[in-house]
Amino acid sequence: MKPPLSSSPSSSSLLKKARFSPFIFTLLAFIVFVTILYSEDFTCIFSQLDLYSSQSTHIHRSISNFKKNKHKLAFAIGETEESCDIFSGRWVRDEENRPLYEEQECPYIQPQLTCQEHGRPDKDYQYWRWQPHGCSVPTFNATLMLESLRGKRMMFVGDSLNRGQFVSMVCLLHRIIPESAKSFKENGSLTVFTAKDYNATIEFYWAPFLLESNSDDAVVHRIQDRVVRKGSINKHGKHWKDVDIMVFNTYLWWMTGLEFKILQSGEIEDKEKDIAMVSTEDAYRMAMKSMLRWVKKNMDPKKTRVFFTSMSPSHQKGIDWGGDPKENCYNQTTLIEDSNYWGSDSRKSIMQVIGEVFRKSKVPITFLNITQLSSYRRDAHTSIYKKQWSPLTPEQIANPTSYADCVHWCMPGLQDTWNELLFTKLFYP
Repeated sequence: MKPPLSSSPSSSSLLKKARFSPFIFTLLAFIVFVTILYSEDFTCIFSQLDLYSSQSTHIHRSISNFKKNKHKLAFAIGETEESCDIFSGRWVRDEENRPLYEEQECPYIQPQLTCQEHGRPDKDYQYWRWQPHGCSVPTFNATLMLESLRGKRMMFVGDSLNRGQFVSMVCLLHRIIPESAKSFKENGSLTVFTAKDYNATIEFYWAPFLLESNSDDAVVHRIQDRVVRKGSINKHGKHWKDVDIMVFNTYLWWMTGLEFKILQSGEIEDKEKDIAMVSTEDAYRMAMKSMLRWVKKNMDPKKTRVFFTSMSPSHQKGIDWGGDPKENCYNQTTLIEDSNYWGSDSRKSIMQVIGEVFRKSKVPITFLNITQLSSYRRDAHTSIYKKQWSPLTPEQIANPTSYADCVHWCMPGLQDTWNELLFTKLFYP
């Protein structure tokens, strides 16, 4: 049962205790889990992800070594049940409380994400709520969020998937703000929603690699031959300073193959470049380390909160979930019910890099592990129900599977859940 809606921090209820599913933790794991959690304080929550393969790919969340800290986390007003992993759970049908807003009520959703406007015949994807096994997620409280942002900046930095999470957050907040007291402006890589009466902004900054790249134009960036400049995070980072809540993501744009081009010296625009070919894993590791160094240098953990959103899964191959090899997310209206479903092996090595880099770091970043819970949602993609970048060919029209977008997500929908989990970790870490 979810805590009641509240308009002030003092009346916001904490997560409620519930019985653990016997399918999730054995008694021994539970005892070890509680023992470790009760013995340590923490500055950030990050579950080390240990991937393994058998007949199908699974994900195992091992217990983190939480770092001790004398200071209360910024923005925190309560605590998560200490024995609860909010990222481990199941989807439940909730037609009473979902969706959290209507598509036509939020004018900020890009036409690439407005599935109803573009002819999707069903709304089933809008009625699912994430239910952790051991507790409940607090009701998203727009008033608490805006009051906490008074005089502050919240920023999402990354690619179009992080832009989707940014737009979801704006949609969740804008309804309680009078029309004359809000604005939405786009200027190159930076998009800013302003709640004027709160002197608060929710922002999105386009930087798909976090580092400088040849894909940094916020409009013209569909480049196949991608190049990232080594040690260049300050190119974008100068625009992120003085942010109070930061949400990073970067993943999709790295997945171009086994190797990646890194600019060692010179400028991105130079015809003659000093290029090194490195493995995708090493290139991604470089970006993660650069991000952590930037955060350590520029963000004060006593005043700010930094989050990293894990990989948003795609559903390009039906064979991954036991379907026809020729199918994908097109015409999928049901969830994947296998609780152990992980998807293809393509994410495994990158997830291992994230686990390795974050495990060694002392930088206080909260990890939003949305990957597996989103993996179940083959039904929630925009598929063919979106504005198309270019006119469709007769061949494509005859075969919708060929042009279905199985990467991005309809709104309202899954990404609102991402923000409910962000809300939980912000106020109830």
